[in-house]
Amino acid sequence: MPSSFPELLAAARTQAGDDLLSLSRRGPVLVTFLRHLGCTFCREALAALGARRATIESDGTRLAFVHMSTEDRARSLFERHGLGDAARVADPGQGLYRAFGLERGGLLQLAGPRIVFRGIGGLLRGHGLGRVAGDPRQLAGVFLLRDGRVVHAFRHASAADRPDYEELAREIGR
Repeated sequence: MPSSFPELLAAARTQAGDDLLSLSRRGPVLVTFLRHLGCTFCREALAALGARRATIESDGTRLAFVHMSTEDRARSLFERHGLGDAARVADPGQGLYRAFGLERGGLLQLAGPRIVFRGIGGLLRGHGLGRVAGDPRQLAGVFLLRDGRVVHAFRHASAADRPDYEELAREIGR
């Protein structure tokens, strides 16, 4: 187990063999930790990031993702949202989730009235549901990394939270 945060990032390998530490040293990286890939909110996040990718990357910020599935299962979902070549780290043991301080949700954070209402909206917008692959209680988060450090963090308080990805990506200039 890595003993420091930079070592943890260096051990986090993407499907292309890069590591998060090296990526963050080449420029800012917006790392999105996803809930299980069958979650409608996960799919909504991928759709939003796929649609905003050009804007986010126009200032040099790269996109990266952490998920709890296998790369084989994840690939088609990322491709469907125009993110097939985006950096992805498979973390089925959730070590990175814990290291970044992402919590597991309780009943109200996962299935409370607001979450159910937003989930229905996601289904109606075509984000769908899939098979659970990973911990269905895991909450998501988004982190802007630069030079091996977290520059900005957004930890979801519920499954239905939706950050402003473009605003998070712009935090690097402040």
